[in-house]
This record gives sequence, structure tokens and C-alpha cells, in this order.
Amino acid sequence: MINININNLNPLEKEIYSTLTQKVLTIPNIRITQAAEYCECSISKISKVVKKLGFRNYKQFMGFLYGEEISINVESSELKRLRRFIDDFDPKVVDDFIKLLSQHERIILFGYGPSYIVAQYLEYKLHTITNKFAFAMQDVLSVTNMADDKSLLVIFTATGSFKSFEDIYKNAKDKGCTVLVVSEEYNPSLINACDNLFWLSRYNQASDLKPHEKSRTIFFIFIEEVIRKLMLGSAT
Repeated sequence: MINININNLNPLEKEIYSTLTQKVLTIPNIRITQAAEYCECSISKISKVVKKLGFRNYKQFMGFLYGEEISINVESSELKRLRRFIDDFDPKVVDDFIKLLSQHERIILFGYGPSYIVAQYLEYKLHTITNKFAFAMQDVLSVTNMADDKSLLVIFTATGSFKSFEDIYKNAKDKGCTVLVVSEEYNPSLINACDNLFWLSRYNQASDLKPHEKSRTIFFIFIEEVIRKLMLGSAT
């Protein structure tokens, strides 16, 4: 599980991130010394930016920018896959998610197809244990109309490959809305459609399944952990 958070960066660090995302389009295998030269900063500053974004190290960060596969396994057994996901579960991502919820007055939950059902489930759960204004939607226009600078838009997607979220991100950002993508599978292109990306699992479902055919079980496990933590917080 990885939490990639561009909002953690200050203006200078965002400039470094932007410079490197442009350089990888034309230059292969950028070493950290080269990155420091391109950004006119120290190697230690590059390392700091990488870790603030949510990556373990520079190598993992560059693998992400180049769209490389990083530590991904395809499991033939769904039960085996889920067991490995649970063993790998990082509770910090739950804490990060709850922190984002607490920072916004309204929560807009969005998904296509089966992912919309995930959004509806979280909407119901939030209504039962919090006072948050949470709304599940699957219509882009409705999201655009509701988004504002007090809102958090949470987009659920299993693969990020069914439809692009870049337009909905742009429209929401024009309204000052913060956008979080929660994705099960690794897809580097999703970083262009959000401020914050949660990548939940290193264990992919079978590649011959279409996005709408893939299970959403991992989303529900994640949501149950979020709800459990919220309930514990309200009880203290």
C-alpha cells in the first residue's frame, strides 16, 4: 500500500516534482545526481521530496514516473490474494484517509460501475457513524456542480483503465476541490488525475478479467478498517 501525496510538498518541492515528471518523458534512466542537476538542488533534497511524496526511495519513485511495474504479483486464487493483502495491510493508509476526511466539510464519493457500489457503501457507513455530508455519485456533471474548496472528492477505481479521470479532476480543481484516487491496482497514469493517490494492493487480479469483472473486495476491507477506526475514535 502506498500513499502518494502531492499536497505534502511545498512550492519548491512541487517544482522539483514537476521538473522530473517532464524530464522522464525524453530522458531515460535519470540518476539521482542528474536529477539534482536538473532541479538545481542537492541530492539530499531529491531524496526528501521522494519520501514526502510517499515513496520508499528514489528508485521506486523513478520506476513510478517511468511507468514500470513495481513489486506486483498476479494471483490465480482470489482467497490467496486476499490473504496476502491482509498480511501486507498498512494501517497508516487508513489513518491518512481519515485525516483527509476530517479536513473537509463535504465528501463526494465517485466510481464507475461496481466501484460506484463501493462509493454507496462508504456513503451509508459514514452517515451511520459521523455527521459528515457524504454523497455517492457516478455522474461527472453532478460532481462538478457540487465540488468546492470545502469538498474532498474520493474516486474509487479498481484499475484506472476503464475511463480517464483527468477531466473530472480538472473540473473539480477549478472549483478548489481536493481530489483523492483510491486504486486497487498499480497505474502510474492516475497521478495525473488527483492530488493524492492511494495504491492499495501489490497483488493483482487475473489479467484476463475486464475492469468491471474484477472483485471490489479489497475496497470493502479497506473501508471496514476505516469505519472501525472512526468508531473507536468516536468512543474515546
